[in-house]
Amino acid sequence: MYLQIVERSFYTAREDEIISGRTTDIYFIRTVEVLKAAGLGNVKVRAEFHVTSLPKGYKWAIFTGLKEVLNLVEKAKLPITIYAMPEGTLFFEDEPLMIIEGRYVDFAIYETTILGILRHYTSISTKAARLKKLAGNKLCIFFGARVVHPAIQPMADRAAYIGGCDGVAGVLGAELLGKKPIGTMPHALMIIFKQVMNDHTLAWIWFDKVMPNDVPRYILVDTFYDEREETLMALNLLKDKLQGIRLDTPGSRRGKMDKIVKEIKWTLKILNQDKVKIIVSGGIDENEIMKLKDSVDIFGIGTAIAFPPSVDISMDIVEIFDEKLEKWIPITKRGKMPGAKQVYRCPDEMRDEVTLLEDKPSMKCRDGSEPKPLLKKYVENGRIIEQIPSDDEIRNYVLTQLEKVEL
Repeated sequence: MYLQIVERSFYTAREDEIISGRTTDIYFIRTVEVLKAAGLGNVKVRAEFHVTSLPKGYKWAIFTGLKEVLNLVEKAKLPITIYAMPEGTLFFEDEPLMIIEGRYVDFAIYETTILGILRHYTSISTKAARLKKLAGNKLCIFFGARVVHPAIQPMADRAAYIGGCDGVAGVLGAELLGKKPIGTMPHALMIIFKQVMNDHTLAWIWFDKVMPNDVPRYILVDTFYDEREETLMALNLLKDKLQGIRLDTPGSRRGKMDKIVKEIKWTLKILNQDKVKIIVSGGIDENEIMKLKDSVDIFGIGTAIAFPPSVDISMDIVEIFDEKLEKWIPITKRGKMPGAKQVYRCPDEMRDEVTLLEDKPSMKCRDGSEPKPLLKKYVENGRIIEQIPSDDEIRNYVLTQLEKVEL
């Protein structure tokens, strides 16, 4: 007997399927069935979300995705309690990020979904934060809409933005963030004008004619001729209207990109056109930013953020409530630390201490202040009780922490 094949245009989950728990691994459904059949459906646990090992070379990561998890819990009406770090918190290895407290059978089938949200969000936001940290006061724009499935473009845009990116190119993602999408022009525009009208520079003129005044005149200058020559052509045509030029390849047939950028920047300077910004995209990652950040004004980054190293968040039961003793009993699998935990931080030092959830820290901050607990209660019996910050507030929180750490 064959399973019925569900026909749909895109292999993506609908919101109602996510909320109902359909986006899970089958063994969680079977686990719930077994527990209920064995009379263990009322067992209460505390399950901890944490990272035991960060990607190679990473000293920290950025915890994001919490807003979507909270929305899921409330819409699914899960009778659980959640403690978590605020979204956007910079964290280190072996620290609890979130704790779910409640009957295991009430949230077991959502482990897959919650981990998927937190892992994907955190991985993208962490990479965005690393690149923004390297770029400093230079702008980082997320150009990753074409890198991911369209169904998750807005999620990737939000994860990149709250992780530190200064803007996004995706139309829907920007709309949901309450921002204007940022972009320039594709090579296709130049190629069509070149073939049909025998002059690709007419694309720049028509772009200026058609686009409203609030759209920056950022011109692509690496389609047919030398990049410096095309830059001068754009200057001659658009004059003071030219606001920026974009180079879309990290390397060139005639040399290294950093040399090309310096050549163009030098030329603009001697022409008293320092106001023209230089935008570089195409294969930009950490090494490229290090080489180019002294000369480039804006980085367009896609693949490096959209497909980052995975920050492997896992969930483990760390305590079970003993009904007879009426207390929580620390227990977990081998290789993990039993007991629900709290993280205390001296914010100015970004120095942490992990304690049991109800314990107080032993460390003192150097300025004499008391360390602050990071995990706070966000959900009580399925209801969100803590206000969720805006996306801009989360991003600013991330940037403030980045000033206090090194890569």
